[in-house]
Amino acid sequence: MHFRVHPSALVSGDIVVPGDKSISHRALMLSAVAHGSSRISGFLAGEDCLATLAALRAMGVKVDVIDETRLTVHGAGPRGLQAPDGPLDMGNSGTAMRLFAGLLCGQSFGCELAGDASLSQRPMGRVIQPLEAMGARLSSHGGKPPLTVHGSRTLHGIDYQLPVASAQVKSAVLLASLYADGRTALTEPAVTRDHTERMLTSMGARLERNGLHIGMDGRQQLHAVDIGVPADLSSAAFLLLSALLSKKAEILVKGVGINPTRTGVIDVLRQMGAKIDIRNERWLGQEPVGDLHVRPSALHGIDVDPGIVSLAIDEFPVLFVAAALAKGRTTFNGVAELRVKESDRIATMASGLRSLGIDVRETRDGASVEGGQLGGGTVDSSSDHRVAMAFAVAGTVAKAPVSILHTAAVATSFPGFVDCLRAVGAHIDTTESL
Repeated sequence: MHFRVHPSALVSGDIVVPGDKSISHRALMLSAVAHGSSRISGFLAGEDCLATLAALRAMGVKVDVIDETRLTVHGAGPRGLQAPDGPLDMGNSGTAMRLFAGLLCGQSFGCELAGDASLSQRPMGRVIQPLEAMGARLSSHGGKPPLTVHGSRTLHGIDYQLPVASAQVKSAVLLASLYADGRTALTEPAVTRDHTERMLTSMGARLERNGLHIGMDGRQQLHAVDIGVPADLSSAAFLLLSALLSKKAEILVKGVGINPTRTGVIDVLRQMGAKIDIRNERWLGQEPVGDLHVRPSALHGIDVDPGIVSLAIDEFPVLFVAAALAKGRTTFNGVAELRVKESDRIATMASGLRSLGIDVRETRDGASVEGGQLGGGTVDSSSDHRVAMAFAVAGTVAKAPVSILHTAAVATSFPGFVDCLRAVGAHIDTTESL
């Protein structure tokens, strides 16, 4: 599937975006190994999270689907998972693969975690290393999927310093520690999203956090809770961008998760001059939420603080497009992690922006973007969902139509994206051929 976006006069409106992908994954996995039945509302029924749901069902977990966003997971307890009949297909989801690696390495059975062509190129060594230090045994293809987790291992706690800021690696180790003897201590190089820690605590686990240090005793039991999933800030970011770049549209995105370990994109956009207000702040379980009100804004280039990278790691495609339409130069440094996402996001964004007339210069761990006017043209998203959506928004303010190739992966994180963008006045078409 491909997008074709025409210059559009966006209109004001109230919008609700789908549930948070990171929280939806964790809600399923932790509920599956808890005691009792957990009710989940606001679940993201995107392809990534549905892959996690299918994998749990393949391991004998009973899940009742009430409607698209509401589920009841009947916990099997920590030892209740069963060996699947074949490989577990993670689709395009690096989160699912890395977190399942941690959850399954303490089970009594082994299994294979596989994925699509894109996921099969993503690095897994960063999660294999600490799990093997805990006593697990995993096999891979040169550090890349498929990943085989060999069960029937005795795990033990470790004291581990993460070499890269990664919530997925941190979460995998914490999930493995549920099956480990002794205490596990982790030290992060920078703060990363803490949804796993919050959810573990809500389900009865004892966990201590002191700055960048996390400690958790092993073999703790989890108990079912009701979990409300807020709207995904990563998805909301595309609507924020559309209003910021528009001439007169004011958009209110309702019920968005504003966990402080996720709000880097708001901080950076505000530094660039964005008019974004957070209204009606409240709590949804352990997660803070709010309504995001955004108005058209004159953006200016900045040097993005590398210290904020881990708080906005999924939103850099949005920030690249914002930089392309800002006055002056924006520099991104310390973002080498973007090169091992669903695509090499530095290279993919740079190439796409250049094809639309923007001056972008790449470095090993970043880029500089000279703001200007977007022309029309064709962009290859490299089947990266966030890249595709960022360029779709860019197309609404280009001088001529913009075609974005290979956009089917948008369904992994934001089903209904096209309808959502149309609701605020975007002229966007989908096609199987261009």
